Amino acid sequence: MKSFEALFAELKDKAARKDSRSGTVRQLEKGIHAIGKKVIEEACEVWMAAEHEGRECTAEEISQLLYHVQVMMIACDLELADVYRHL
Repeated sequence: MKSFEALFAELKDKAARKDSRSGTVRQLEKGIHAIGKKVIEEACEVWMAAEHEGRECTAEEISQLLYHVQVMMIACDLELADVYRHL
């Protein structure tokens, strides 16, 4: 099981290495617009899972949303501390 912080470190590492096999790197190469569309898509899937599919599916969809939000953070050169300041 990964923590939010561990996932962010892993994704930043993949981005820094520019691993062409990495889905994260491919998403970053598509740019902020494409990443934003994924964030919106995943947010909708969280909502639909919460409404109709139960706890387990909702948790899975939230994990995917958090992943895409972290990809957006990397694309925008944000660190966890930048976001934590606003919590």
